[in-house]
Amino acid sequence: AVAVVVGCGIVSSLQIGKAMIAVPMLHADLGLDFGQLGWLTGIFALLGLVGGIPAGAVVAGTGDRRILLFGLLAIAFGAAIGASAPSYRVLFAARLLEGFGYLLITVSAPSVLQRIADPARRDVVFALWSSFMPTGMAIAMLAGPLLGNWRAVWGSGAVFAVLAVIAVSVVVPPATRTAAPSWRRLAGDVLATLRAPGPLLLAVCFALYALMFFALFGFLPVLLMQRMHVGYGTAGLLSALATAVNIIGNLAAGMLLARGVNRAALIAAAGCIMGVSALGIFLPALPDTAVFVLCVVFSTVGGVIPATLLSSVPL
Repeated sequence: AVAVVVGCGIVSSLQIGKAMIAVPMLHADLGLDFGQLGWLTGIFALLGLVGGIPAGAVVAGTGDRRILLFGLLAIAFGAAIGASAPSYRVLFAARLLEGFGYLLITVSAPSVLQRIADPARRDVVFALWSSFMPTGMAIAMLAGPLLGNWRAVWGSGAVFAVLAVIAVSVVVPPATRTAAPSWRRLAGDVLATLRAPGPLLLAVCFALYALMFFALFGFLPVLLMQRMHVGYGTAGLLSALATAVNIIGNLAAGMLLARGVNRAALIAAAGCIMGVSALGIFLPALPDTAVFVLCVVFSTVGGVIPATLLSSVPL
């Protein structure tokens, strides 16, 4: 059951990675500019910003497994609509539906894991969960060029979501009972959270990490094609590698924290290394190979941050 839930997260992050690797194809086929292409990826983060807390309340009142299934179905329908979209407006509306599904999955899946995981293995389970994003993105960037066109990429996303629906229905047990959400209490909880320095600082750190990560990886295939003058397939392969090493940082954070490394120092050090690496990546001062090496360093070290932040929430 744990593997299926983590797999659902990977399916959801495939939908982010597919937009990144499809940038050149969308630009050529629909004539989209980079601003429009950025919205196709960035809308996921925006929905998470405004919808995360209400979605959490819905999970509490409706049941985590049911919301997980709703999220997968939303992705399946959104990807299917997007695969046949004749224009940017239809494609953007489909991405909104996919983003809504992504939000439901990323909010409900940790609740399911908390419920079904063995307490003795819970840290390991959540370390695996924290790697769902780079895993799904890397798979999308690796497989995208092999599918030939962006419509096939979108269609495959719908197929994987349907398969995940079947797996969850068969394997994941439902919650025994749920509590109806209190919207009045929710408003009070939101205000209390915003007044508490610890959760607020964690949220700010996560927002800054996401800003850095997507500023680079949102257009990494295009960056590599322009800077290293490689083909589309090679750019996808290199982008997949640079994304996948983020998993190393996720897992390393768990080991470092288990050994008592200071959380604040870990986040600060990783953030500084990401910032310095980004200067070398975006400023035209280094040779092409060095730029790619810095992309790998940026991703590997950056993986420490989300894993550390997620594990710090209960504290």
